[in-house]
Amino acid sequence: MFVLRFLMRRLAQGALIVFLVSALIFTLLRVVPGDPVRLMAGGMAPEALIEQIATDMGLRDPIYVQFGRYMGGVVQGDLGQSFVRPASGAAVGGASFDDSTRGERARVLTLIADAAPMTIQLALLAMVFALVIAIPIGVAGGLNPGRWPDRMALYLSSVFVSLPNFWLGIVLALLLSVKLKLVPAIGYQGFAYTILPALVLAIEMAPFIIRTLTVSVANVMGQNFIDIARVRGLSRNQIVFRHGLKNSAVPLLNLLGVQFSMLLGGVLVVEFIFDYPGLGLLTINAVMRRDFPLIQGIAIVTAAAFVLINIVVDLAATAIDPRLEY
Repeated sequence: MFVLRFLMRRLAQGALIVFLVSALIFTLLRVVPGDPVRLMAGGMAPEALIEQIATDMGLRDPIYVQFGRYMGGVVQGDLGQSFVRPASGAAVGGASFDDSTRGERARVLTLIADAAPMTIQLALLAMVFALVIAIPIGVAGGLNPGRWPDRMALYLSSVFVSLPNFWLGIVLALLLSVKLKLVPAIGYQGFAYTILPALVLAIEMAPFIIRTLTVSVANVMGQNFIDIARVRGLSRNQIVFRHGLKNSAVPLLNLLGVQFSMLLGGVLVVEFIFDYPGLGLLTINAVMRRDFPLIQGIAIVTAAAFVLINIVVDLAATAIDPRLEY
């Protein structure tokens, strides 16, 4: 019963969040300078043609009318059609634009569905790398507060968080791909092309996981029930793995949920550097071409993913520690 009430409440909150994000993005795209129709029709197109195309596409209607029409399609699972990408995958623009070809332009949901698995693969691998790097450092620091493992965790996390991801991506590409030829760097022709951008993202995430684990483990190991476990005769390893790490998992789980959600919508720079065909690169191209429907669709999907991931994380945290209430 608790789970059902929890899901109903969180899904209602999530629907409101997605609606507000959609309204904000939709409005901002239409008040910023620049006309997407000019990009579609070409710089030399006469003004009369620009206005005709814009009117036919409904872009001259009041914003609330456009938004209502758009949300009507969203609730039916239709995120619209791209302004500039046809179903064939080429770019549409200039003199080749003709409103009769609108049916041939790519559907936003199809474009997102093609790119999302690439970003999910990148995010999952980055998360694995980050945990492999951060867990030993963070746990060691938490088990030895004030001693050299704790100081090393602090220094390493400070170094990692100070490295700009664009600089780190370029340096690692030059070192691991150009110099040592260990992994490929640009584009995507197989899983190996995910390793380098995932490593950059992992180093970016690792300091937050290290600090969370260090503080959480140190706090748990100082609790009274740890002293009781020692009195009962449990070994240090049993105390650490049965009680210390289990009770430290909830803050880590919450952090990982936030980090993974941010990865899905925030890999713009890394995907652009490595020309990785995920949601980040798709978003950058959409922004450069003022492809309103695609930008709006990506915003809605990433907001919905953020909500769903956080619901799953909260349920998992409750399973680990039933005392938690959401």
